[in-house]
Amino acid sequence: MKILIVEDDKRISEFLQKGLQEAGYFVQLAHDGLEARNFIQNDSWDLFILDIMVPGIDGLQLAEIIRFRKIDTPVLMLSALGEAEDKIKALDIGADDYLVKPVHFPELLSRINALRRRYELHYSNDNVLFCGDLKVDIDRNVVERAGQEIVLSAKEFRFLVYLVENQNKIVTRTQILQVVWDTNQDTYTNVVDVYISYLRNKIDQGFDEKLIRTIKGRGYMITCQK
Repeated sequence: MKILIVEDDKRISEFLQKGLQEAGYFVQLAHDGLEARNFIQNDSWDLFILDIMVPGIDGLQLAEIIRFRKIDTPVLMLSALGEAEDKIKALDIGADDYLVKPVHFPELLSRINALRRRYELHYSNDNVLFCGDLKVDIDRNVVERAGQEIVLSAKEFRFLVYLVENQNKIVTRTQILQVVWDTNQDTYTNVVDVYISYLRNKIDQGFDEKLIRTIKGRGYMITCQK
């Protein structure tokens, strides 16, 4: 597993590199955003670990570049900023997870393993899911409804895949947080509602049949005709 770490603090970057190499990973360090951009453009990676506040191009901008280039490799953000708003901003841009410094190394390894499992589940197999006239091509990261392509962010896509995988079943906010955001924190509950709104606007708007339903007091469900 090839990991690119973008971290300008030499002590932290060497600590991460040493620990991950001992865990059996190949690790490349980049100490600023410009150097990192070159690594991103010129090689393929299994995981990006991005500090937010690095010189040149910051971690959030790097995450945007990664998703703009349609690279679906997992992105783990590192930051000393621990407010919910900071996490939400990073996740909205396309990060898959967010870890607050100081880093507890066993937790970092656990997060890496979880991201890798989710990536392999959702992207490594040639899977196409259907829900009525909705088509979700997991391998190609393409969504279509009635033949019309729908552009989703990385987080929206992951959320939709989870709903379609559980079509005609109620999924709770807690389940959604665990699978899509890899967290149990209540501070993210409103984010689920926001992303449901995003998906409705993209998936259901303009169509007579509404697929995404709110089950009051229980959660959400995407309904598909058998």
